[in-house]
Amino acid sequence: MAPVTDPVTQIDVLIADDDPVVRFGLKMMLGGAPDLRVVAEAGDGSEAVELARRHDPAVVLMDIRMPGTDGLTATDLLRSRTPAPQVVVLTTFDTDAHVLRALRAGAAGFLLKDTPPGELVMAVRHAAQGRPVLSPEVIRRLIARVAESEQDVRRDAARGRLDELADREREVAIEIGAGRSNAEIAARHHLGLATVKTHVSAILGKLGLNNRVQVALLVHDADLRDARG
Repeated sequence: MAPVTDPVTQIDVLIADDDPVVRFGLKMMLGGAPDLRVVAEAGDGSEAVELARRHDPAVVLMDIRMPGTDGLTATDLLRSRTPAPQVVVLTTFDTDAHVLRALRAGAAGFLLKDTPPGELVMAVRHAAQGRPVLSPEVIRRLIARVAESEQDVRRDAARGRLDELADREREVAIEIGAGRSNAEIAARHHLGLATVKTHVSAILGKLGLNNRVQVALLVHDADLRDARG
């Protein structure tokens, strides 16, 4: 009798980009992974929203600059669905500051369009698991691009939201804002890893956020710093 093997968990992906060459390249890169399947391709944001409704993908790779409905508006619409797909923004980092709005809307992160195939595949897998596709260094660089205008309004609003947290949760949120992992937070505060994960879940729930990236942005808006250095 042949050995029984576990079936591969399939991750359905939708690609949204107005450039057919880019779509083709992304599809080819994802096609080599046995657990990834491109179920649809869209040329603009409105088509992406419609195809997502039809195919219910786990992950959407979303270009920002598209004719008609752009990727930012489409991200807002997709993330308001139930269940909502994870959206990974495709961008050229040095020229597209609009990526911040996508992250605030709940996008799982962003990828450069020239991301190597292996990193692209891993990023899609991470996004499907609800893990942010951003390194701490990228978070810091993105946050640095936040416009200075409306800083006081953002700060007061962000601090008001963080005041909803218990003291320990607030400490953990500030650590997340510094780009630290759960393990690093646990070590710095002499907590168990499970306890830190519980605090992170409570923070997301109380603040109505989707991921750590949004927590980091909120902490930055509040202009809070880790007093422990």
